[in-house]
Amino acid sequence: MLKKLKPFIVSVVIALAVGGISAAVTSGSMDIYSEINRPPLSPPSILFPIVWTVLFTLMGISAALVYRFKDTKHDGVRTALIVYGVNLAVNFIWSLIFFNMQAYLFAFIWILLLLAVIVAMIILFKRISPLAAYLQIPYLLWVAFAAYLNFAIYLLNR
Repeated sequence: MLKKLKPFIVSVVIALAVGGISAAVTSGSMDIYSEINRPPLSPPSILFPIVWTVLFTLMGISAALVYRFKDTKHDGVRTALIVYGVNLAVNFIWSLIFFNMQAYLFAFIWILLLLAVIVAMIILFKRISPLAAYLQIPYLLWVAFAAYLNFAIYLLNR
């Protein structure tokens, strides 16, 4: 039983670690969100860690579902997991650009890159495990919403 759960545990821990490290390195700049002009529909700050914890957990489960096919005839597993890793890196860097650098326009351009990577990841995951792809949909929707917030913040704080 543990052997079947191990990929899920490891994958979720990796995803949550990326999110946790991101939060740690941006924690000194997080209060900027409450100080800047924000657009309509801006959620309260308390919502972000809750949503991101759920999303990183779903990302980890999704990646583990794909990883399970590593020893099968699916030749796209390696590529899908590489794109997943790129996704985690691009996601991590966005936080630094937005919060630490407060480079809102660059952060918006970067989040568009993140959206493209997420779409590519969903497409690659779907070929291997449709469930893994579907688990990424909330992430895609949240990042699209974050892109709206990011662009509006750029416009309101120039």
